[in-house]
Amino acid sequence: MKRRDILKGITLLPVLSGSVGSLLLSESAFAEKGSKKPGKRDFFEELGVTPIINATTTMTFLSGSRMLPEVMEAINSTSHHFANMYDLQDKVGEKIAQMLNCEAAMVTSGAAGAMTIGTAACITGKDPKKIDLLPPNLPGPKREVIIQKSHRYIFDRAILNNGVKMVEVEGPEEMEKAFTENTVMAHFFNAARKSTITHENFVAIAKRHNIPTFIDAAADYPPKENLFRFQKIGFDLITFSGGKMLRGPQSAGLLFGRKDLIEAAKLNDSPHECPIGRPMKVNKEEIFGMYAALKIALETDDEEQLKEWNKRINHISKIVEQVNTVKAARRDNPGPANAFPGMNVTWDQNTVKISPEEVVEKLKKNKPSIVAGGRQNFLNIGVVLLNSDEVDEVAKAVKKILRDAS
Repeated sequence: MKRRDILKGITLLPVLSGSVGSLLLSESAFAEKGSKKPGKRDFFEELGVTPIINATTTMTFLSGSRMLPEVMEAINSTSHHFANMYDLQDKVGEKIAQMLNCEAAMVTSGAAGAMTIGTAACITGKDPKKIDLLPPNLPGPKREVIIQKSHRYIFDRAILNNGVKMVEVEGPEEMEKAFTENTVMAHFFNAARKSTITHENFVAIAKRHNIPTFIDAAADYPPKENLFRFQKIGFDLITFSGGKMLRGPQSAGLLFGRKDLIEAAKLNDSPHECPIGRPMKVNKEEIFGMYAALKIALETDDEEQLKEWNKRINHISKIVEQVNTVKAARRDNPGPANAFPGMNVTWDQNTVKISPEEVVEKLKKNKPSIVAGGRQNFLNIGVVLLNSDEVDEVAKAVKKILRDAS
């Protein structure tokens, strides 16, 4: 019997209880024998890592988003026990599918991980031989994925991990002619600046050829409606990043849609040994955390959230506009990605003798360090990732830099 079969058959792992379990859970992992219980450690200071106030947007290099308190509670409250990962993924997937009114769902290692195992699912189905051979030993010609030429982007490498060939098309007529016996999937990048084929036409053409469609909507929440919109159009597989405005774990994401494809994606993923998704494992705490994040997102009122963001913009505007010639204005991003407001700050650079780029550099050196955006004519401040204390800190730091330059 294979190790994977033994592990899959385990439905309940023993959990420490009583005095021994309590002792293990109460003692600090960092305490030396006989030492006093340590105080709260500042790991940033200990490791020499600079903590940052993120006054931009959800960028991976800035550690994504800020996890919701409910997500942290889910992570911390589930960290003390073991779980059967097959069972956990199934149970959480069932709940997420109910919440999103779709056939099936799973938690993945971000949207990029979802794209890799989702593509794998379209290639292998549930065939164990194909799963074991993918890639690079899958026999036969290269499988093909159809994509609009204007939708090629750096993250389609997550699809190419499967050893496929991307077939670029422009317009419905080209797409209609692009299908061959080697076509396994049609991919749509929702945040592309230009589309020569609408969502509806893209799905309809693929369905005529009995080929599944995948849409990457990684950063396209909010609005909440987007979590339901694409399955209503008819896309077979949909992914959202968990580490952006869903405010779940940075390294988690959602993949949902057609049940047979989700089940095939699970077979191509960890904890199975050793399909293409094995290196993209998601730990149990992230799965619980992603479930908690989605639950909060679905309970969030989009209008109330917008009011809070506007309140932050107004607060920062009142403070920075105390400096002569400085003006602040709300900036709206129409989406589809990052569809939330921010603000632009401008000034007469003959009076306030500093450029937006120089302000950005000074903010980085501020204590605490603040990361904002700047172009030749304006300073760009993001407000959606700030907490209440940071709103005031950002406003006062910008005001000081501009006043000092007056």
